[in-house]
Amino acid sequence: MKPLYVFRHIGCEGPGYLGSVLEQRGIPFRMVCVDHDDPVPATLPDCAGLVFMGGPMSVNDDLPWIGQELNLIRLAQAAGVPVLGHCLGGQLISKALGGTVTRNPVKEIGWLPVCKTAGAQARRWLEGLPDRMILFHWHGETFSIPEGAERILESEHCANQGFVTGNTLALQCHVELTAPMVGVWSELYSEEIAEPDATIQSRWEMTENLEARIEAAQRVADTIYARWLERVLKQPLS
Repeated sequence: MKPLYVFRHIGCEGPGYLGSVLEQRGIPFRMVCVDHDDPVPATLPDCAGLVFMGGPMSVNDDLPWIGQELNLIRLAQAAGVPVLGHCLGGQLISKALGGTVTRNPVKEIGWLPVCKTAGAQARRWLEGLPDRMILFHWHGETFSIPEGAERILESEHCANQGFVTGNTLALQCHVELTAPMVGVWSELYSEEIAEPDATIQSRWEMTENLEARIEAAQRVADTIYARWLERVLKQPLS
């Protein structure tokens, strides 16, 4: 089958658990490492879908590849090619489709609850998942819901945690997380967790009962990824 194109913006925020899911399913994927100056395709590549990972930058930054990725998302959306975004990737999708990305009232960093919304798309995409889930976050900005999209996830401190439109899924939280990523991020971005509060956890809080938390979060990821991959596998083989 055609490969997925996975866009990485910083070395520590790669495909993570999604990579393991794709390998287990035998779904090919090609990395586009923007952090290593890999070029962003100017036209939609011959692919089964696009995946955009996270990063510490803002989609509102003046970086040349941001506009290129926004254009690619629009091309994919117009062609019905599935698109998936995690955190920064979800914000890129929102902006590409006419939404805005602004500062969230608070930073969300660590293991915090996310809830399903009551809409039809949430029932369709999140069937079988509990109404309330503990997932990992690391963001200070938030996306709006573009016109024609439907919100499927929300939280107390960030109203828009996920939305869908057609074959496109945008997430604010990090369902791709693996245990090693928690350690790397908490060290690399340590200045952001220097003063823990209600929505910012310390390194100790993040790593407490980490194995059980990762296992539970990956059960959620399994469902979310399965729903999106259903759309990927419906793409023409050639």
